[in-house]
Amino acid sequence: MRILIAGLLGGIAMFIWSSIAHVATPLGTTGINMVTNTASLNDTVATAIDRRDGLYIFDKLVKGSTMGETGFLVFISNAPTAMVPANLIVEFITEVIESVIAAWLLAQTVLVGLGARVGFVTMMGVVASIATNVPYWNWYRFPTSFTIAAIIITLVAYIVAGVAIALVLRPRTTA
Repeated sequence: MRILIAGLLGGIAMFIWSSIAHVATPLGTTGINMVTNTASLNDTVATAIDRRDGLYIFDKLVKGSTMGETGFLVFISNAPTAMVPANLIVEFITEVIESVIAAWLLAQTVLVGLGARVGFVTMMGVVASIATNVPYWNWYRFPTSFTIAAIIITLVAYIVAGVAIALVLRPRTTA
């Protein structure tokens, strides 16, 4: 039960930080540019992909050329134009699951000090952020600024979760 409570509180801490990072700081939009002529682009793209939802990569990268234009596109034909509650629910559940796993792993250790325990969870964040973001930067050419911002968001999320988890899930004393 201690693990679940610690994981839930860690997930809440992660969710709060992620919300702040995406809404109140520039981190959530760093490296993302807006298309100015969306009407023209929408019609062209929709026609080019037969209006099929999906993840697309196009042009020179696919053809194997060493230099040239390339793009990475997520196309959704019937997407909401604003954030919907389901997005927040999925994000919250994801962060609680991550934090429960972190709490369970931390409970398997013999780490005693608060710093060591927070550091343990933070290192999970290092692994998570590198495992996802660096390959996207490397293989799909995601912008460096976007990649760095995404890594920062993840690392801070694991730090705040680590603090919450470590404060609740204190090491068991041996008698």
